[in-house]
Amino acid sequence: MTTDIRNAQFETLSDSEAVARRMADLLIEGIRSKKDGNFRVALSGGSTPKRLFELLAAPETAKQIPWERLEIFYGDERHVPDGHPDSNFAVSDETLLRKVNIPAGNIYKIPTDKTVQEDAKIYQDTLQKVYGSQSFNKNKPLFDIVMLGLGTDGHTASLFPGQSVLKEKDAWVGTCAPQTAPYERITLTYPALESSELVVFLVTGASKVEMLKRLREGDLSLPSANVTSNGRILILADRAAAGV
Repeated sequence: MTTDIRNAQFETLSDSEAVARRMADLLIEGIRSKKDGNFRVALSGGSTPKRLFELLAAPETAKQIPWERLEIFYGDERHVPDGHPDSNFAVSDETLLRKVNIPAGNIYKIPTDKTVQEDAKIYQDTLQKVYGSQSFNKNKPLFDIVMLGLGTDGHTASLFPGQSVLKEKDAWVGTCAPQTAPYERITLTYPALESSELVVFLVTGASKVEMLKRLREGDLSLPSANVTSNGRILILADRAAAGV
């Protein structure tokens, strides 16, 4: 059964640190409990994920994780060179990946060295090779966990308001050039996000109060509210974002 945002579970935590720690617990529990195959996670950018990466890289936590069973993907990426400070991959690499014993072959970064359209096609081909098919099976999720944020304009991943990628029904990976944010972007599409066991929105800060309220109400004018999952959707919010 497909889950939409109106059926999402919701948890309020004390602050952004608590949100990051809760997300860390979900990841560790998921990796350690999965019986067959590797655990596939699509990461997001932002300050809360950065803190999550720092928590996972801490020696006491890192030694609890069977890194060889974790595969890392990305929900979106700015079309900037490797190592650029605004690169989601660069942030995860600096704060987590280079500090732990994860095999290089388990890291699937979004390429950014050709045109944005060429790189999107390359990443889609990569995902389809990993998945073993060019079409999704609802009973076989591509991702175990997809991490998402929530922008003050209602965007998530790089699914921005008014962009043609929002209408994509077939491609797994798309592109956009948002008017409200810098850089061209490569992003997972709604069909790719749906192929998930669990989607987790990480929402922190008082600036998100109004958007979080509209998201929970299922306001479909927001790109974020159109996300679905073949598994569950969970919203982790701190008290500031929840307005309590």
